[in-house]
Amino acid sequence: MAAEPVWSVDPRTGKPREQVAVEATAEDVDRSVRAAYAVREALADRPVRAAFLRTAADLLQEAGEQIVETADAETALGPARLNGELARTAAQLRAFAEVVEEGSFLDIRIDLPDPGAIPPRPDLRRWKIPLGVVAVYAASNFPLAFSVPGGDTASALAAGCPVVVKAHPDHPATSELCAALLRRAAAKAGLPEDVVVLVHGFDAGVALVRHPLVAAAGFTGSVRGGRALFDAAAARPVPIPFHGELGSLNPVVLTLAAVEERAEAIGAGLAGSMTLGAGQFCTKPGFVLAPSGEAGDRFVEALAEALRDTEPAVMLDHRMRGSFLTRTYEMTMSDGVTAPVHPAPAGPHTVKAGLITVTVRTLVDGDHRDLTEECFGPVTVVARYDSRTEITEALARVPGNLTATLHIAEQGQDEDAAALLAELTPLAGRVLVNGWPTGVAVAAAQHHGGPYPATTSTATSVGATAIERWLRPVTYQSTPDHLLPPELRDGNPLGLPRH
Repeated sequence: MAAEPVWSVDPRTGKPREQVAVEATAEDVDRSVRAAYAVREALADRPVRAAFLRTAADLLQEAGEQIVETADAETALGPARLNGELARTAAQLRAFAEVVEEGSFLDIRIDLPDPGAIPPRPDLRRWKIPLGVVAVYAASNFPLAFSVPGGDTASALAAGCPVVVKAHPDHPATSELCAALLRRAAAKAGLPEDVVVLVHGFDAGVALVRHPLVAAAGFTGSVRGGRALFDAAAARPVPIPFHGELGSLNPVVLTLAAVEERAEAIGAGLAGSMTLGAGQFCTKPGFVLAPSGEAGDRFVEALAEALRDTEPAVMLDHRMRGSFLTRTYEMTMSDGVTAPVHPAPAGPHTVKAGLITVTVRTLVDGDHRDLTEECFGPVTVVARYDSRTEITEALARVPGNLTATLHIAEQGQDEDAAALLAELTPLAGRVLVNGWPTGVAVAAAQHHGGPYPATTSTATSVGATAIERWLRPVTYQSTPDHLLPPELRDGNPLGLPRH
């Protein structure tokens, strides 16, 4: 049976651009994983790892024009957005190089022996070591920052783990180009190229998570696809950690004082956030609680007006476009649900942004679960509340999220702000006040994760601590100094941070 071709497709036309690869067979996946596994010890040298990451960032930026042109042809995200994403991707790689050099991620802890303690304490020296080969599943909506050269890959390599990436079918040519650059960077840094390996195909993705030499996996995508891989990872004879980002509604609560103060500004801001990248950001605000009454009406009208003025958008592929149109049509057909701005086709390849409204009473009393589940694309649901109690009732319907946002009065005191912030905190990994969640800063204090289904673990996939997903702690007890790893020896010969 011939291998299935992998085509690069233009979402603006739906037509194939070129064949860039073939789907990996089970044998191909096995060879790829074994190749990565065979070179894992080469990543043990921290200075070499750091140099590799910086070289990768340099090569990506040197090839920036070609990368952006290819990615735009496959995703229709536009040069401005993709140039920004490329800069972010390079910055992530350089940031992890700094993490590797600084060394705190090793979390070295030393307890010297104390025979007088009860019970007596031996010499204990703890640090963290890499798990092994990591499977990375590229995201559709970020062809660079959450795909082949993205945060999962960068953090795994920084931890000392070789990576096998399963390319996303929406941008295979971009994936091939970036993988080739990462492999070239490895060679320039004196590492084997197989510290990064790329495979294509749905079946390859399933075989990858089941491979006995794969030690962990990172995924960004849908709840359905991610949950299937998560279950497969848990069902293995030896289960492995699966760090999946599966879906997020990203609720927003607007207080009455906030909309009385700046209804029009909030409406315009929400429109910009929910349509960014054709509404295909994992942090898109998809559910908004707004007060009933005149101020709330002004907010809804400002939002609707801004959405009517938004240009039609090309989604990442025609399958997603079809799912968006079907899903939003079904949402608007429910009893008590209205659409001041109908999500609709704007031609054979584009969609118009939409706004769906409902009262909290209708939402809570009726069967409207679909209104509190993520809908990928440029649409948001505004639920109008009549009382503080209804905010609580509505939030009880909301699953775990990457973000939760609270808009309060900027002038003077908003009396319920503290209580609402406390109510939103259990729902998300990042809580914002008077801002919008689209845009995730790469920083040490960042957390991009949240309660299920936002993520399947408590870890972050953005920021310095994303490296922790690919490490495990080991303690050496009463071990002679010359047998210890240099990082744990007396005198701290490598000058690393220690507790």
